[in-house]
Amino acid sequence: MDTKLTDLLKILETMESVLLAYSGGVDSTFLLKALQLAGLQSLAVTAASEIIPERDLLNANTLAEEIGIDHIFIEMDLLSIENFVTNPPERCFYCKDILFRKFSEHAATQGYLHVIDGSTIDDLSDYRPGRKAAREHGIRSPLTEAGLSKTEIRKLSRQLNLSTWNKPSSPCLATRFPYGLRITKEALLRVAKAEDFLKSLGFETVRVRDHGSMARIEIDEESLDLLWSPKTRKHVSEVLKNLGYDFVSLDLEGYRSGSMNLLIQ
Repeated sequence: MDTKLTDLLKILETMESVLLAYSGGVDSTFLLKALQLAGLQSLAVTAASEIIPERDLLNANTLAEEIGIDHIFIEMDLLSIENFVTNPPERCFYCKDILFRKFSEHAATQGYLHVIDGSTIDDLSDYRPGRKAAREHGIRSPLTEAGLSKTEIRKLSRQLNLSTWNKPSSPCLATRFPYGLRITKEALLRVAKAEDFLKSLGFETVRVRDHGSMARIEIDEESLDLLWSPKTRKHVSEVLKNLGYDFVSLDLEGYRSGSMNLLIQ
């Protein structure tokens, strides 16, 4: 067995019982599988809100069932939180502060000793205001404690036959908006519909960055030529304009995680 996986299991075994903040992504699904391997009393909890696409919620539930860990949803009304919808650079803190408070309260009432998340060592080097909320609520990050990177987690996920080993990352829809642009239910729905449409064309790694009247599309470099074909380009432009965008652009640098953080001064 991989040394870091062994270390992770040892860390988990000391916790006795845990509530996992579960997104259904690569990292948290790997951690969910590790909980199953460690035999811990565990509960996976997914936050259900307007910023999470419905497909991601359904996928999280399916994965938890496949692995065999109990799973529930907890509703979050983020659009009623002014500090969130005004979309400051600290937006993620306000979201995670509410999320971890709700999860910690549920863990306490249900007898789970720890609340954990799927943060990795890679997350320590990026702009992650949500980490401050995790520290304030005493959330533990076993993947970070075991020194696991996202690349290592994908490799181990493949060895464990997890279907998520090559799954594209899927952060919340709020990450599609530049800081300072107000987040609304209508705008979130528009982004979700635009990305669903592009994925239906076969673009797996795609982001529609919403700049108000303009949609800026990021896709992986391998797919740039396909989207650039006249027929596809025209079709995409027509559909996104029908969703309410006045301008549709293609980012020539392609997809890159956290591109909105480049706008922070």
